[in-house]
Amino acid sequence: MVYTEMIVFIVYFLFMLGIGLYFFFKSKGGGEKDYFLGGRQMGAWVSALSAGASDMSAWVLMGLPASVYAAGMGQTWIAIGLAIGYALSWIFEAPRLRRFSIAANDSITIPQYLTNRFLSGSKLLQLLCALIFLIAYTIYAASSIKACGTLFHTVMNVDAKAAMYIAAFIIVAYTFLGGFSAVCWTDFFQGLLMLAALLIAPIFALAIINAGSMGQAAALPEGYFSFTTSWQGIVSGLGWGLGYFGMPHILIRFMSIKTEKELRKSSVIGICWTLIILTMSVVAGVVGRIFLGDIQDSSTVFITMVRKIFPALVSGLLLSAILSAAMSTADSQLLTSASAFASDVYKPILRKNASNREMLWVSRVVVLAISLVALIIASNPNSGTIMGLVENAWGVFGAAFGPAILLSLFWKRLTFAGTAAGIIAGAAVDILWLTCLSSTGIYEIVPGFAAGLLAAVVISLCGKKPSREVEALFDRAASQEL
Repeated sequence: MVYTEMIVFIVYFLFMLGIGLYFFFKSKGGGEKDYFLGGRQMGAWVSALSAGASDMSAWVLMGLPASVYAAGMGQTWIAIGLAIGYALSWIFEAPRLRRFSIAANDSITIPQYLTNRFLSGSKLLQLLCALIFLIAYTIYAASSIKACGTLFHTVMNVDAKAAMYIAAFIIVAYTFLGGFSAVCWTDFFQGLLMLAALLIAPIFALAIINAGSMGQAAALPEGYFSFTTSWQGIVSGLGWGLGYFGMPHILIRFMSIKTEKELRKSSVIGICWTLIILTMSVVAGVVGRIFLGDIQDSSTVFITMVRKIFPALVSGLLLSAILSAAMSTADSQLLTSASAFASDVYKPILRKNASNREMLWVSRVVVLAISLVALIIASNPNSGTIMGLVENAWGVFGAAFGPAILLSLFWKRLTFAGTAAGIIAGAAVDILWLTCLSSTGIYEIVPGFAAGLLAAVVISLCGKKPSREVEALFDRAASQEL
């Protein structure tokens, strides 16, 4: 069984590499916009599933089912918060961000957009954003690489560190070669695989339970289906949804869609996909509890259920969904970090006359550097859990960029200084809360987001109003389809 599953994993890896090679040769001679934004030519299905897959890392197949398996439905507030936040970001934020990024000198990265939105020559926002990107995305990528190591170690008893290096190599290879188009298309296929795995495994397990062929179903603890939990748990769970408004690797998908019509179609696909994924992740935890009873390591509930039900060929394919979840998040993080450094630090500050070819190679070197640091973090046994690493990075991004992005799209009075203050205050409060006040039980993104919003509004109102040109840009972007 182990060898068959290993063969399936290898075939899956080769398929991902093949996509990277295809877009490498297809995009030869292309420039920054092609490598970092796919030339703004992404269609509805690819954009929607890519945005979803880049968001739903391995925690949706390991972390959330494990929490529900162990503690019941009271653990689902995170899924509820994420579903609400994701839907709102597609409906309200995505259309305006696409239009505003085009109006703001056809910006191809979030730092570029925030600078161009105010027609500013200052590089402060670009440097500030790039710094946060590099730190937070390195931690985020480490969680994905760590998940790959856990999977291989659990399924095949392969050394976890060796598995991390193999997975990192594959992720870096297709990101390095194909850029944004390769990342989006690999995420598209990975999104389909994740959906199939989360639909198939719980349904088959329920069928087996109903047939009684695996013996008597395990009894559930009293109150297992209760949504009751502490108010801190509810607030923190719902607070996860705030992260979507400032998550750069998801926002960049909104900017890449080729038309407003495709964006509307993409929003329906993306919201539906995410709702199904989150729902079935919770169902997997509940069904796993009934089907398996007590197991030693709750984080392996999905893995154990799949391997107990299906033959090796099928289980190998379904378990590849965990690789999909981890890899589809890591590749987006690496590319977004690389684009932030190359487009927002290297060219405007270090090498103003850098050619397109030089920019592409600089970004590829950054991909390698971030991957190396992420590997070091992931292989450190004291680096924390997969879910813990995701939680830390998610909080920083949501608190720092969520208020700034939303206000830039919906409030004409926002200023450059207010935006910078909001980013600094959001990130600082998030980190300080995590460091000093985590014992309150409130997820740090909630106070961080509030602080960022307050700082941006107060500093903007205390300063001079934006120039006529900046207000005209706002009015133009808000009133027309681009």
